[in-house]
Amino acid sequence: MITNASNARTYNLSFSNGSMTVIGSDLGRFEHVARVQSLVIAPAERYTVDVQFSKSGVLTNRVQALDHVLGVFRPEIDTLGFIDVDSVRAGLARKPEEHGEDLESYRQYLDHPIDHRLNLEMRLATLSNMLTGASVPVEVNDGMPAMNRMVTPRDVTWILRDPDTGAENMNIDWRFSLGSVAKIRVYNDALGPHPMAHPIHVHGQRMLLLSRNGVPNGNLVWKDTILIPAGETDDVLLELSNPGRWMLHCHIAEHRASGMMMVFAVN
Repeated sequence: MITNASNARTYNLSFSNGSMTVIGSDLGRFEHVARVQSLVIAPAERYTVDVQFSKSGVLTNRVQALDHVLGVFRPEIDTLGFIDVDSVRAGLARKPEEHGEDLESYRQYLDHPIDHRLNLEMRLATLSNMLTGASVPVEVNDGMPAMNRMVTPRDVTWILRDPDTGAENMNIDWRFSLGSVAKIRVYNDALGPHPMAHPIHVHGQRMLLLSRNGVPNGNLVWKDTILIPAGETDDVLLELSNPGRWMLHCHIAEHRASGMMMVFAVN
């Protein structure tokens, strides 16, 4: 089990000399196990993986970091850990079981109308040095941490906006009935001054990512956190099984502190 406990950083993990198979995520198993070369994991996300090692190696984070002033990306590689593999073979490797959850019935909601829409945006109060360079979507890492530290909620407001009502953040008023499901279309605006991916996290309920940019998701899994890249439109199915008032927010801590959160009610 891999958990991203960072307050802001999204990782792209890979094991050298290791074959990785993804089995489950936040709240359950995938419909099908999947062999992957690397694993993108946002703050608050969890993944269950099987890794078969041929020999000793390292766990690395490999991303493209953005320099806003020059408008260029550069590779950034961090070694996060070392893996020791004993010279004595452990016998035949266990094959991951192909027994995911039966989520086929939820695919019917691909064709259902949208219940609510949510836009992910950002508003500037002042002109920040960090935001005067190239406006390029930051998918995994921003290469200018010193400048980023200078930007506070006085400069920037991160926004969840309901485009159908115009309400933002804590002024959004969504109400649902217990036991219902809701189809939410989330668009991450890529045209603002500092577009970037947002891990959207929901409390008390669970979600399915139905589609990305209109392309159906062929391997469903129950989630409580979904990473939505800049410029992407995701259709998410929200299952309302827990009564009460619950938060939905970006799980990058500074974005939440800068306003990117809302409360919805399950009656």
